[in-house]
Amino acid sequence: MDPKDGVHNGVVDELRDSDEVEKSKIGIMRALVEREDPSAKDVDNLMLRRFLRARELDIEKASKMFLKYHNWRRTFVPNGFISESEITKNIEHNKLFMQGRDKLGRPIVLVYAARHFPTTVEEFKRYVVYTLDKIISRMPSGQEKFIALADVGGWGYTNSDIRGYLAALSILQDCYPERLAKMFMINAPYIFMTVWKVIYPFIDNKTKKKIVFVEKKKQLSTLLEDIDESQLPEVFGGKLELVPIHEA
Repeated sequence: MDPKDGVHNGVVDELRDSDEVEKSKIGIMRALVEREDPSAKDVDNLMLRRFLRARELDIEKASKMFLKYHNWRRTFVPNGFISESEITKNIEHNKLFMQGRDKLGRPIVLVYAARHFPTTVEEFKRYVVYTLDKIISRMPSGQEKFIALADVGGWGYTNSDIRGYLAALSILQDCYPERLAKMFMINAPYIFMTVWKVIYPFIDNKTKKKIVFVEKKKQLSTLLEDIDESQLPEVFGGKLELVPIHEA
């Protein structure tokens, strides 16, 4: 089960920001998914809402998406978490950091694309799940989304991992819907855009709208629109030191 998603405590208590139509649809969706899989009763309404929103409030599509995720989670993360011993190679790359919050209180994650080197797809998928679970476990009360800073500077073909990228994208979109708030693509070299063209068609429309390529000359001003200087990493002109994801 997704971290921080416990037993539901009632639609009204959990879904204060939802309108009545959404609340009603969540109730119907809960009845459908629990009928198909009784263990779904342990999932809270906020999770069901994320899947519902990911499918434009279509109950049938959202229920199908959720049940597929629920079964995947049981199989892929049978112990409820990914241990660091399962992802040692990816941790050694020291490519992902987490610290600070944006102006809305959402946690910030920084990834160095040039520090990623292909491992097995299975290990990388476990690393992605480990990372997303860690981010979610650090979310303050009332927050469901995170901000990503993707520094692509120095990326080259030795870093290219299309199978890994597509696997990560699938996990984010299909298993953690409505978790990404915005992704800033920073210092993207021309060579990276050749791979980006391959990946782009697999990005759903909702996710595409969350991706922002930042102009070099406007980098600091663009980031400061969403993130206060005190919460921005030093490497981007802020004041926070980097904290590796496994130490966060």
